[in-house]
Amino acid sequence: MMEELKRSHHCGELRISDVNKEVSVVGWVSKKRNLGSLLFIDLRDRYGIIQILVKTDEINVPEIRNEYLLNVTGIVSKKDVPNKNIPTGEVEIIASEIKLINKSEQTPLIIADETDALEDVRLKYRYLDLRRPIMQKRFITRAKIVKAVHEYLDAHDFIEVETPILTLSTPEGARDYLVPSRVHHGSFYALPQSPQLFKQLLMVAGFERYYQIAKCFRDEDLRSDRQPDFTQIDIETSFLNQDQILTLTEGLIQKIYKDVINYDVKLPLRRISYNDAVNTYGSDKPDTRFPLILKDIKPILINNEEKLFKENKYIKCFKIENVANETSRKIQNEYNLTAHKFNLKSYIYLKYLNNELEGSIVKFLSDDEKEQLIKYLELKENDLVVIALNNILRNVNFGLGALRSELAKKYHLIKENTYDILWVVDFPLFEKSEETGEITPCHHPFTRPVDEDLDKLETEPYNVYSYTYDIVMNGFEAGGGGLRIYDQEVQKRIFKVLGFTDEDIKRKFGFFVDALKYGTPPHGGLAFGLDRLTMILSGTDNIRDVIAFPKNLSAVCPMTNAPRPVDDDQLKELGIKLIDKE
Repeated sequence: MMEELKRSHHCGELRISDVNKEVSVVGWVSKKRNLGSLLFIDLRDRYGIIQILVKTDEINVPEIRNEYLLNVTGIVSKKDVPNKNIPTGEVEIIASEIKLINKSEQTPLIIADETDALEDVRLKYRYLDLRRPIMQKRFITRAKIVKAVHEYLDAHDFIEVETPILTLSTPEGARDYLVPSRVHHGSFYALPQSPQLFKQLLMVAGFERYYQIAKCFRDEDLRSDRQPDFTQIDIETSFLNQDQILTLTEGLIQKIYKDVINYDVKLPLRRISYNDAVNTYGSDKPDTRFPLILKDIKPILINNEEKLFKENKYIKCFKIENVANETSRKIQNEYNLTAHKFNLKSYIYLKYLNNELEGSIVKFLSDDEKEQLIKYLELKENDLVVIALNNILRNVNFGLGALRSELAKKYHLIKENTYDILWVVDFPLFEKSEETGEITPCHHPFTRPVDEDLDKLETEPYNVYSYTYDIVMNGFEAGGGGLRIYDQEVQKRIFKVLGFTDEDIKRKFGFFVDALKYGTPPHGGLAFGLDRLTMILSGTDNIRDVIAFPKNLSAVCPMTNAPRPVDDDQLKELGIKLIDKE
């Protein structure tokens, strides 16, 4: 049986004021350097690293390798040569006793801030990956965010309420994860894409101010900032208008940034309309920390008879300064891979060199058009102009916006440790699905249309705007929400526009529509993506870095091998028979 553990201090808390104290610490061996009669060990726990000096001819030293767990007792001593890179760098412990608590096999990845392991290796051995100091800092950041949320919302009279995980399948913009019922063969629960309906029902119930740190599930294609199961900071209020909700939320954002990273957010935050964001920055989640602005040059080329310009209704561009000379044809072709994602044949490039425009389309431009372009775009020597043209404005805007962000990173246009926080407001109520071409909600089917557009619902649905808002941080949509429909007749009209029959409405939303009959208050709210917020504040661009046990890009957990087939007996009990997928 192991002797009683000694621990007077954490590895990361010892300072020069602790010199000459006898201390005991516990930690994993991060690194060792054997100099014969002297052995140096970097011992690491959650709180930091301390150097241990072992005089091997004076004490009994057990076998020691990297990631062995040790209990060390000794005297704190001032270092002859301090290490200014770590908080404990001025001191070390001269060991008087070392006990081996547990051994470790050689780890499949380097356990340090920098590791050379591939992501699937990191995920397979996630418990070791999480031992890395940088990973633990990210989860401390996450915990601080949650603490700030609780403190702020509790102080503003919000009530924390949990909503069901097993619920009804309802269309909310993504595929549901379904859970078969053993008791009711052929019937399924769905895992919630969000607590949307339930938090609205809490407003019907008169709770007025609700919040929840909520688990959500969406079966959609993955990317660096998306996971099948994720966490929301979910908020809903009654009797507040849009301005009041945004002001209340801004106070929460300010507290989170101050408490977590000691950054002062200046209020009020800027508000940009959806149309302005898309037309100016090529994104509904614009990063405005760098000055690449989309410009409409169709008016300059309106009288040009060249087929390329006449057949495309929209022609826009942006310029990037002082990079023309280093943008070869090969690099331009690489950029065109981004164009293809937005149904653009390619980008067109102009270079301003030696006071002249160069590029494949220059031969089609008159002297007056060249002069107008140079003046309008304020071109200087070595500037590059990237042009997109198409008959669909969305393709042009979003195609340029994607490359805009790509080039800002490539040319280091974004100042480190800066935060760009703004609201995008005034979203359209509906959009056309890229997959099916059918009308679909921009947010969800419970979003309230602006009062002045109600008469357009059936006749001009794509020209109807809504009381909606997204919070954007450094080019990431960190959260969003809106005012909700509280009039049952308006809600029914929305369902009809979306193509739901009376039977569909009753089957999918019957309980919710029924609730709207009982004095539903005006209400609205929003949800933050806790994972994305943590990702932004901890300085990573990969959401898997801030989720303890995430899935990879194939929606697989390499550690547990989930998902995987189950026993036939389990399927039989559920009344499920598998068939080959065509």
